[in-house]
Amino acid sequence: MNDLTPSQRILCALDTTDPQVAFDLAEKLRDHVGGVKLGLEYFGACGPAGFDHVAQSGMPIFLDLKLHDIPNTVAKAISALMPLRPHIMTIHTSGGAAMMTAAAQAATEAAKNVDGNNINYVRPIIVGVTILTSMDDSDLRDVGLSPPVESQVVRMARLAKKSGLDGVVCSPFEITALREACGPDFKLIVPGIRPTGSSKGDQKRTMTPRDAVARGADYIVIGRPITEADDPIKAAQDIARELE
Repeated sequence: MNDLTPSQRILCALDTTDPQVAFDLAEKLRDHVGGVKLGLEYFGACGPAGFDHVAQSGMPIFLDLKLHDIPNTVAKAISALMPLRPHIMTIHTSGGAAMMTAAAQAATEAAKNVDGNNINYVRPIIVGVTILTSMDDSDLRDVGLSPPVESQVVRMARLAKKSGLDGVVCSPFEITALREACGPDFKLIVPGIRPTGSSKGDQKRTMTPRDAVARGADYIVIGRPITEADDPIKAAQDIARELE
């Protein structure tokens, strides 16, 4: 994680369904963040063509679809998405060890051989979503899981590592425990990041960029504080400066 510059640690969430808006933001921020995140809302509205449109900006793309199904289906979905060349992809750790193993293996195999053609795909970083940052201990009880959140996240992350995933998505409050449990090379992608003075929105477990990186986050995911700023470039630069 130490070879990343401050700006490369920032992944900007493009929460829009307009491919031109997404492209314009990606192009504008290209030299100021490490990548952009496209999620379910965007992909559902715009599909692979919309992904390709943003990719033309040259920006690495974090495709955050949080895949969760039986192992064979998730593996085939990973293989089907490889031609898009995403930099990072997400699946749900709650799908279990067999599903996570199938996903990791599918990414590796697809990168080795794509339909027998001489096409070289870089294997994307495959990370598992643990507990959503919109959830807290009371939400875990509602779905039949035992709090505290941190214990569940650590359990899921250990299983993800054992299953061959490259890392997990976690809130900033689990970073320290996950570094201890999973080591320095296990990638931690951290949403729930809010620069000082920003609204928490629908996130419940939030932290400032500086504090999250100081605890050991590899990447921090930030959306509205950048995309809704009067000057998105300046907002991204200010966050990178905070991380220096």
